[in-house]
Amino acid sequence: MKLDFDLSSYFEKIKNSTSFFHTFINRDSLAVGLLVLEPGEEDTQTPHAADEVYYVISGNGFLKIKNKDYPVSKDKLFFVAKDIKHHFHGNTSELKVLYFFGGPDD
Repeated sequence: MKLDFDLSSYFEKIKNSTSFFHTFINRDSLAVGLLVLEPGEEDTQTPHAADEVYYVISGNGFLKIKNKDYPVSKDKLFFVAKDIKHHFHGNTSELKVLYFFGGPDD
C-alpha cells in the first residue's frame, strides 16, 4: 500500500480531467482526496454516507451546510456530518480543498 502522496500530481490529474475532485485514498475506514473549483464552477456533490472533514488549502468563497453559509479561506477546517446537504459556492479565486471521509468514497 502506498504511504506517501504528492498532492501536486493529484492537482494535475484534476486539471487534466472533467472532474473537479479526485479521491486518492479509498479504504473501508477512510477516504482522502482533493477538490478544486474554479471561479463560477458549480460544486455538484450530494450528501455522503460518512462524516467528512474539509481542510481549505487555498481560495475563498462559502461552504453551505444545511441552510447556512460559512466563509471559506486558507487554513479553515470544516466538519460535515453524514447525510447532510452541503456544497461550496461563491469563490472568486481558485478553491483547493483537501477532504477526508470517515469511510469509503462510494
